[in-house]
Amino acid sequence: MLFGTCVAAVVALAAVAASVVTVVNTPREAPSAGGADLGLYYDAALVTAPNPVEVDLVDHPLYAVAAPTTVECETPELDMDSDESWEEFANATGTCLDALWRPVMDELGLSPQTPEITVTRESPDSDNEEGYTLAYYEGDYTRITVVLPNVREVGAFIPAEDQEEVWVALMGHEYGHHVQFATGILELSYRLRGEASDEDEELDALRRTELQAECLAGIGLRAITDGDADALDVVDEHFNDGGDLDTHGSAANRSFWLEEGWSRGTVAGCNTYGAEEDRVS
Repeated sequence: MLFGTCVAAVVALAAVAASVVTVVNTPREAPSAGGADLGLYYDAALVTAPNPVEVDLVDHPLYAVAAPTTVECETPELDMDSDESWEEFANATGTCLDALWRPVMDELGLSPQTPEITVTRESPDSDNEEGYTLAYYEGDYTRITVVLPNVREVGAFIPAEDQEEVWVALMGHEYGHHVQFATGILELSYRLRGEASDEDEELDALRRTELQAECLAGIGLRAITDGDADALDVVDEHFNDGGDLDTHGSAANRSFWLEEGWSRGTVAGCNTYGAEEDRVS
């Protein structure tokens, strides 16, 4: 998530661990004389290994799924100065987002682990960062972490009445990375960056990943705020009103993808990997 000209959410793109399923065959007794040989009814294909599934960043089954639009969600009032209040707010929002995206995962035949939501007082930023890290997602831990000192510093510039919408959008962005992780998109995008021939190509891959998460944040923001268009304007004002960033795209493109997620009927609206270069610059 971004704030003005100086804030960027940095996402930890960790390698994804493959899961292995082991099938154990227990020896069976021979059928009694005159009994039916049930082996005649077995489908031999059922004991063979399934064909590997290819995940395509541009033509992914996720894009064909209807964008989730409603979720029952009550977020607690947020006290910006309280660690406990922040943890409660972040977890409540995360629970809502998990419920929102669950039907999408079910339709795709996926059962991802619910991400852990946590807060930290430690900032991962270094002196050469282009902005603040407000929150980050770690696929190897399936965890979203909110960086308290940074959200408080940024929050000082946001009116109290706008705070909830802004931080819901932040959580929606990070949960968007979890959706990417669960569908295999995050692993492939990480690999795409690693195989880039130069820095420009690597940054292009990173921006497509981040702008897709911003689009998925638009889906979450609309659902949690019951489609209140003022919420979209608030987030655009505080996160996408200025500041072009090499890693997260121009302010105009961040706003464009947030609104695509908000307004499109299917997740195809968030296909940043198939977008023209000027839409992910």
